[in-house]
Amino acid sequence: MSCKIHSAIQEYIDIVEQQIHPCCKDQIALVKHIKDCFAMEEIYIDTERADKYLGLQKYFPYKFFPWENFVTLLHLCTFWEKDNLPRWPDLFLMAGRGAGKDGVIAYEAMCLASPYNPVTEYDVDICGNGEEQAMRPVEDLVGFFELPGQTKKLKRHYHWTKQTIKSKKNRAKIRGRTSNHKTKDGLRSGIVMFNEVHQYENYDNINVYTTGLGKKAEPRSGYYTTNGDVREGPLDDLIAQAEGILYSGNDDLGMLPVLFRLDDEKEVDCEENWTKANPSLPYLPHLLAETRKEYHTWKAHPERLPAFMSKRMNRPSGVKDAAVTSWENIAATNKILPDLTGWSCVAGIDYAMISDWVSVTLHFKRDEMRYDINHSWICSKSKDLQRIKAPWKSWVDKGYCTYVDDVEISPEIVAQYIQEAGKQYQIEKVALDSYRYALVAESLKKIGFSAEDKNLRLITRSDIMKYVPVIDSCFVNQYYAWGDNPVLRWACNNAKLIPYGKQKGRDQGSFVYGKQEAKSRKTDPWLSLVAAQICEDEIVNYIPVKEGAKVILTI
Repeated sequence: MSCKIHSAIQEYIDIVEQQIHPCCKDQIALVKHIKDCFAMEEIYIDTERADKYLGLQKYFPYKFFPWENFVTLLHLCTFWEKDNLPRWPDLFLMAGRGAGKDGVIAYEAMCLASPYNPVTEYDVDICGNGEEQAMRPVEDLVGFFELPGQTKKLKRHYHWTKQTIKSKKNRAKIRGRTSNHKTKDGLRSGIVMFNEVHQYENYDNINVYTTGLGKKAEPRSGYYTTNGDVREGPLDDLIAQAEGILYSGNDDLGMLPVLFRLDDEKEVDCEENWTKANPSLPYLPHLLAETRKEYHTWKAHPERLPAFMSKRMNRPSGVKDAAVTSWENIAATNKILPDLTGWSCVAGIDYAMISDWVSVTLHFKRDEMRYDINHSWICSKSKDLQRIKAPWKSWVDKGYCTYVDDVEISPEIVAQYIQEAGKQYQIEKVALDSYRYALVAESLKKIGFSAEDKNLRLITRSDIMKYVPVIDSCFVNQYYAWGDNPVLRWACNNAKLIPYGKQKGRDQGSFVYGKQEAKSRKTDPWLSLVAAQICEDEIVNYIPVKEGAKVILTI
């Protein structure tokens, strides 16, 4: 090793390696990664700074746990020997509700604004989607500073109001920042801390704050959160980056990926496993009792605590109680697509209005596996466009969607896409909602798809109802491969199951798909897949095409 690991870091490493408390596989992988870095890299721990930072814990009215010291010293006190820059300047911490994330934020803020930080004017900006999230760590610190017996001593080092803490020697400021990112240009942050990242639906706020980093030495960032219900946003990107570091050997690029979650949602039924999601539970009996109470309520009435799995266990089982499937199953669709050239397939179309979103899915099947290629068009005149918080502009840039700057998305655009696809794949049938057929009928007929030719099918709600169990089975068995298509995953996660059909006044236990929210969470990409899959019996056996052969669909 290039240097000795600090005892406070080693304490938590021992807990994980010896499984003193059950630890998730993410923590096992993280500990291995950290040990490998110390063994192979020229890095060091500033032990003098680390010990002084640890000494500041005496001003807090609670004891810090081994995992918190592990995270803090790696984030704040570990450096490269060659240039003395932080080894892990970017912390991603995802832990279950009640673990103490706000305490970590407050403690790191105090350390970095203390006289022990050699970088002067090291401003700490704590960001949140709302005032409560942004100000809570600041208010906690002010409360600690005003505890009996501490105020007189701390006033020698800090000046504070209810909104701001300023270090007299370092001249750093600790402030809470709300989500009005348009007023934050010109920041000179030393560190930017984002509280409850799971609520961020895009990068607008994050980019404004982080682009101000680098004006001060030792720039850092921190992302602190539980899991949540917003998918295909910054949180999912952070989780994917963390998993790539821990399991795929990706360069960490300065990220310290600290994930606490159940290894599998089935583990929730064994109380001992809960420490995998919340490492503070062994030290907080009152938190364990509250978690236990919530668990029993959730088991008996899951609709009353739909966030229990996502917030307490960091394993979301779906956005709502009526979700299409678990997020884990949706994420599992991110499988590399094979070369589908020459394969037989069906196409599905879905849209609510052609002045909004239109989507097409090409659906392939081989044995039990389903392969889907999806593309969407977004109309510039969509009244809902400003409501959509997902990063649709980035999706357009990456080619997942096409932005149509016109009063509507012409049916000819959709027909042309299908016709071009037919030059590479053997499209057997096109399917779409029977209520939407009239708008695109003429354009589809021009390229050879019509009810008269029996290669176009109009889908009804009864058709969807019959196919929901098949789709559910595909998810459960992870038969879907969609490639890396965030639009399709987002749209699927936006959908929900709703009861359909009654017999003698009673629900038949059958379902169709609806929207989680009417305006800002589009489902068209997902429903185009549903339309196509209903026709998958039309797909003929796959016949390999010789290399160099040109496949042309005769219409």
